[in-house]
Amino acid sequence: MNDWTGWVSIPLKTGAAILAADFVVGFVHWIEDAYVREEWPVLGRLVGRPNILHHHQPRHFLRNSWFQSCWDQLLLAAVLVAVACALGWYSWPVGLFAVLLGNSNQIHKWAHRSRKENGPFITLLQDLRIIQGTRHHAIHHTDPKSTHYCVITEFLNPVLERLRFWTRLECLLYRWFHLRRRIDTSNRRHTIKPDWLPRAAVGMGRG
Repeated sequence: MNDWTGWVSIPLKTGAAILAADFVVGFVHWIEDAYVREEWPVLGRLVGRPNILHHHQPRHFLRNSWFQSCWDQLLLAAVLVAVACALGWYSWPVGLFAVLLGNSNQIHKWAHRSRKENGPFITLLQDLRIIQGTRHHAIHHTDPKSTHYCVITEFLNPVLERLRFWTRLECLLYRWFHLRRRIDTSNRRHTIKPDWLPRAAVGMGRG
């Protein structure tokens, strides 16, 4: 490999790592939104209820610490890095992928904060579309809240929606396994909310 080819490969590998992390995060996000139920043991408490609360009160999770927000993604990233090291596959793109994966919920949080809350540097990254901005992510929180699951960049969501990727995948899961999406009670057409939600929201405000 000559020097020119080596330099060209750096941005290509960087872009591939970023988009791969964005897709994996979006895939996990889709599973949480579409199929994790609040009544499930363990996952219902750790993933289902926080996810439902986030759709009802999107800014509530801003009061969580970095670790509280990212612990599950960090665990997944650590497992992937450990596997890559064990198999001799670790490289700097794998490391970049892991860093983005582990911190994806922090980027998600920035998309829910105001420009003043984010400060000039994060705001600049959003304005340059290096990371996902508030306006783009707001589409996910618009009824029926079944699109735009990727939270790191603004590049993958339009492509996946044009391909109807998530809709087709849900249709296949229903055809093969009769799996139905969880009803999202935060959508305006639903008037019945979870019984635990008002109690959980006492004193929380809108953030």
